Amino acid sequence: MADKLIYAMYDDDDVLKESAKHLVSKGVKVHEVFSPFPIHGIDPIIGVEHTRLGIFAFIYGLIGLTLATVGMRYFMVVDWPMNIGGKPNFSYLENMLAFIPISFEFTVLCAAHGMAITYFIANRTLPGMKAQNPDVRTTDDRFVIELRASQNSNYSAKELEAFIKETSFVEIEQKEI
Repeated sequence: MADKLIYAMYDDDDVLKESAKHLVSKGVKVHEVFSPFPIHGIDPIIGVEHTRLGIFAFIYGLIGLTLATVGMRYFMVVDWPMNIGGKPNFSYLENMLAFIPISFEFTVLCAAHGMAITYFIANRTLPGMKAQNPDVRTTDDRFVIELRASQNSNYSAKELEAFIKETSFVEIEQKEI
């Protein structure tokens, strides 16, 4: 069964927020919002849940800390012990304070790179992935609300379009997928 998509385009982010509030107050489920920049305050209006990206950042940081610790122990104690400043070179624990800056920096490095890669994968924006935006103008100066007929089964496509026409839209487009 084909699903019908309805796109409502706006030329201002505040108008889009007010339109989203109007649609949600009518019981319409907004599937997605496309914009050239983040619209602060839109998430609670359209019902976007909080992400678990913070958990991933913590995990990536732990991986970085583990790799830094294992690497420094191997390089400075096992593989090529060096006497730097009279510090003993036969134990990692005795030199641990000297390794704190490296551990911190590598933890931050792994967390930042892991989060960037996770963001690109989650939003399907890696090179070679097909873009998800319905109109190229959403990367410049337009804002789009996407409604799916399957998520709003208590309303017909004509009723959804009538609700959109009560707002200050610029264009309306329908597609079938």
